[in-house]
Formats: sequence, C-alpha cells, structure tokens
Amino acid sequence: MSDQTQPENKLAQAPDLLDSDVILRVENVTKIFPGTVALDHVNFNVHQGKVNVLVGENGAGKSTLMKIIAGVEQPTHGRLLLNGKEIRIRSPLDARDQGIGIIFQELNLFPNLNVTDNIFMATEVMKYGTIDQKRQKQVALGLIQRLEQNINLDAKVGDLRIGQQQIVEIAKALAEDVRILIMDEPTSALSAAEVDALFRVIGELKAHGVSIIYISHRLEELLQIGDYVTVLRDGRLIAEELISDIDLSWIIEKMVGKNLESLFVRKEHPFGEVMLRIDDMTLPGLSGGLIVNHVSFELHQGEILGFYGLMGAGRSDLLDCLAGNRAEAVGHIWLNGREIKQKSVSGRINSGFILVPEDRRRDGIVPTLSVSENILLASLRHYLNSLGFLTRKKEKGAVENMIRELSIRVASPQQLVTSLSGGNQQKVIVAKGLLTTPKILMLDEPTRGIDVGSKSEIFEIMSKLAAEGYGILFVSSELKEIMAMSDRIIVMSKGSITGEFTREEATEEKLVMASFVGHKTTTGGNLNGRKKHD
Repeated sequence: MSDQTQPENKLAQAPDLLDSDVILRVENVTKIFPGTVALDHVNFNVHQGKVNVLVGENGAGKSTLMKIIAGVEQPTHGRLLLNGKEIRIRSPLDARDQGIGIIFQELNLFPNLNVTDNIFMATEVMKYGTIDQKRQKQVALGLIQRLEQNINLDAKVGDLRIGQQQIVEIAKALAEDVRILIMDEPTSALSAAEVDALFRVIGELKAHGVSIIYISHRLEELLQIGDYVTVLRDGRLIAEELISDIDLSWIIEKMVGKNLESLFVRKEHPFGEVMLRIDDMTLPGLSGGLIVNHVSFELHQGEILGFYGLMGAGRSDLLDCLAGNRAEAVGHIWLNGREIKQKSVSGRINSGFILVPEDRRRDGIVPTLSVSENILLASLRHYLNSLGFLTRKKEKGAVENMIRELSIRVASPQQLVTSLSGGNQQKVIVAKGLLTTPKILMLDEPTRGIDVGSKSEIFEIMSKLAAEGYGILFVSSELKEIMAMSDRIIVMSKGSITGEFTREEATEEKLVMASFVGHKTTTGGNLNGRKKHD
C-alpha cells in the first residue's frame, strides 16, 4: 500500500505518550465538497502546551481541517474530542466558547477602523452597558507591547503596512482567553525582529499550557518552533512525528515526494547584452531622508538579478519606482539603449516593465473577478478589433495559452480567482504580466505564502523566462531562494546598495553582513533568510 493509505506514525507505537497530553483529537474526519474530497478520514492530535505543526501543499486539506476545528466548516463524517469528550463546533462562536481561537492566513480586519477597535471586534470590553474605550486601549497597548511593536493604536488598519496588520491580527487573537490557538501563516508578512518577538510570545503561551496549531510554508522555522509535526497530502494523513526526530528533507519528501535539492529549478544559459541600466534612482521620504538612495545597476538579457536586504532596505520601493508606482522618484532608466521618459504605471507597462507585487491579494488580483478576467486585466488593448470592441475568441485563446504554459490548475477560466490556491493565484498574476509582452519582469517576494511545491513551479517559470531572454529582477527575503535562483545578487540596506555578488561569490554570511551595513545591531549568518519586508 502507498503511504497515503498507511500513514507513517511512530507515535502510534507509543500510545501512552500520544494519549497523555492530547487535549484535542480529530478522529477519522472526512469533508466532501461537490466534486471534491477535501479530507479523507484524517486523524490529527493537538498536544497540550505544545506547538503542533501542520504541513502540506496548498490543496492538501490544512485550511479545511482548521476551519472544521474553528467551526467555520462542518465535517461530513468523523468527530472531534476535547479532553476525551466528543464536542460539536457549529460556529466560530462555539469554538470560542470551547477556548479555540484562530489567526487566519488572509487577514480578517476592518481597514477603516483603528487598531484598538479591530483587536476587540466582537469581543468588546463592556462597562455599564457601553464599550469601555479606556480599558480596551490599555489592554491593546499591553498586547502590542508584548509583541514588541510600536504601532499607533489610533491609526486606521488600512494605513498600516502588511506586517503591522499581521501583528494586529495576532494581537486580536491574543486578546481572547484561548486554550487552543490556530496560527495559519502568522509570519508570512513579518520582519525577522517581528518573527522573533512572536516566537517569544508563543513560548509564553506554551508555558501557560496553551496549545498552538501552527501552519507555515517557511519550513525551516517549523523546526525551530515546533514540537510535533503532522503532514497532509491530497486530503490524507501522510505522517505524524516528533520534530526532534526529523529534518527539513523529511518534511519536504513527505509533502511532495521530492527532495530539497530538486526544488530549485534552473536552466543554465548564456546572457545577452546589457538590456537595462538604472542610474542614480532616488526616492525621497515623506519626513526627510531617502527611501531609495542613488541606486545604480545594470541587468543583462536573460539574467536573474536578485535583491536581498532587511526590512526597510528599499528593495520593494526600488521596484515600485521602476514600475511607475512612485511619481516622486527621480533617476534615469535606459532599456535597450533608449531612455525611458514615461513615469506612469501604464507608461512603464507600455515601455516593457511589469511588476508582480509582494501583496498579491491587495495589489495583484481583483478578487471579485474570474481567472480569465484577471489574466486579461492589464492587456485588454491587445484584444480590440478595428471598431474598438473586444475580440472574445482572441481573448479566450490568450487565456488558455497562459493557463497551459504556466500550468495553472483551474477547473474553468471562468471560476473566481480567489477559489485558487495561493500558488495558482501567483501564476495568474505572472500570466497577467506576460500578456503585456514585457521585457523586464519584476518579482517581489513571488513565493510568499505559497507551498513548497508551488515555489518549485514558480522557480521553474522564472528560469524558463530567463532562458527565453527576459530580464528578471527578483526580490526575496529567503536566503536559500535568493542564492539558488539568482545569477547575481545585490544587497541593499537603508536604501543603498551595500554589496554585490556573483552566484559563485555569494555566501549566506556575506549577504547577511552586507544587509546589516548601517545598522547598529550586527549578527552572524545563521538567520536562514528570515528577513522581511520592505
């Protein structure tokens, strides 16, 4: 039999160990959606006061399992046992009553409300029949300080950067008195310092007996923070193990059936002439200083040029300048020997630049539109006939070609784009960009929040496009990614270039040291790429 029907579970051979501290047990849970078996007789154990890691590719069933535990979905078959007693969780309110809280991967915040109001949404502190605003603000301040952040409690959440919004989402969960806390990709948008602070909070929660269910595509941090690991694949339980008994290669092989080395796909090819030259690109800050500080570099045809740095280094801001998102930016851009004068986004697209943004949900897709509509969004002018009407046949052919070329897994081009996995949504954004016939493809954290298998597919697409002659600018906070996929690496710190390395010259130590130039605190090269975000 395959490992899908006989899950590897050494813990099952020691039932006394397994049973002694299990606070929540999912038994033989099946969830059937129309045409899809999302979960197939899955067992899952949550150990008290431990970090219970759940891993699997997008579509493996992780989110469905978490929604069942959180009361968002109901199982088709199976049951949940809390402290040995069967429970039925019919809604998120039921889950909260049972002491179960969840931090969703897609932020569940109100952008038009301030930080304090978001933290206490639906759990308001009442006094004499009205909301005790003073007490709420005191508690909110304590939670934000506990996470070692300095966020204005009166600021609208929509005005915060995505990492700060993630902190608010975490604080919101901590405000509830939970016994079991589900964390779905809590660090995907956090800087290294924010991740460290969160890990310290997790340590405190464990010390107080709180059980953590932890989901992340940053596999290395799972080894750092986890106690137990459960692997799902295609809706089935594949393995359950003690973290101390496994390594990164074990996790990847159980998830996708591939080893670690096979994830980074590169097609070696010769480079062409210099196609892009940036001279003295500068972006002033609103309160003085320079966000991008007189940056100059060149990019060859067919080259993948990686950008690495700490939070606030200016990498994403630099790509925004090139994409036309920062009208206040100054500097010179030459593409194939011709200076680019257009400063608008549409002008830069027409000139041959396209940006795949860091925050795909906010800036990359229109969630209310279909896959087809999203793919065509930036290139509709290419499908107009002589009368100015859209040519549906031509549109359909272009979409189908992109879906085939990028292996986008979709039942129909007409289905809602948000029904796709994160990795397939990212491919839709790449497809949208490619239909504009760009020369320069800018990828800002293209693997953020997607599973390891989808990462491999994105890398394969990058390598293929480079071999076809595209110039690629690639921002990543993951050291292993930036070193494996880049032909050359530029390191930025505080808006300036502080290091440049060929693929052969680059080491983790060199990149980390260069990224700390201009910072008061220095560290060694063992941070494993947990540097996030501009």
